[in-house]
Amino acid sequence: MERRVAERLRGALGPLGLEPHAFKVGWYNAVLQPAFHLPYPDDTLAFVILSTPSMFDKALKPYVKKERLKIIRDPVDQCISYHLSRVKEKFPDQRVDVMFDYEILPSRKPKFLAQTAAHVAGAAYYYQRKDVKRDPWGKKKIYGVCIHPKYGGWFAIRGLLLFPDVQVLFLEQPAPVDCVSTEEKRIELLEQFNFHWQDGRYRDIIEVKERYSEEQRVYFATPPAERFRLLGLTQEAQ
Repeated sequence: MERRVAERLRGALGPLGLEPHAFKVGWYNAVLQPAFHLPYPDDTLAFVILSTPSMFDKALKPYVKKERLKIIRDPVDQCISYHLSRVKEKFPDQRVDVMFDYEILPSRKPKFLAQTAAHVAGAAYYYQRKDVKRDPWGKKKIYGVCIHPKYGGWFAIRGLLLFPDVQVLFLEQPAPVDCVSTEEKRIELLEQFNFHWQDGRYRDIIEVKERYSEEQRVYFATPPAERFRLLGLTQEAQ
């Protein structure tokens, strides 16, 4: 069952530069405190959705062109929401729940922890402070970051698709690729991500096979309120 669902998702999302990675809710809940648990049985099938560098040209620009006359607040969020919501049409006989990376609960907690989901699904390795043996940071707050074996840091985690009616007892958990395997490189990665994230050097901590285009880099480096003109949108579109 998982394979059929995965193939249908890849067929729908792959041409848009989006990658689905399967996991069981129990894998995710097992590594988090109860306050962050997803409210589904452990064997529930779920997919974490990544956007790859090609999403900008394959999904975002066509979506903006098509939706030009409608109200647009955040083009990327609305583009992803549109396409993930349309996926439900591929499964007319099943319930499909969608969660987006930007959604928060009334408690102000995020609906799901995106990097944890990517790690347990084997999609990208979530490097954290605990992965460094000789911790050089003392009392400083250090945030973790996911690195993809193909895209390095040139990708994003956009959402979850959950299939409450599909229970997968025997799904085998894939380990994420540990592509930043030395102590020195992990320290360098976390240093760059926490203290120099604006320059984006952490994204190239490994040799990547694909990265954002120059147009896409300029877009994401531009303050959100000024991004509309880069996509050919007028200020009224807000």
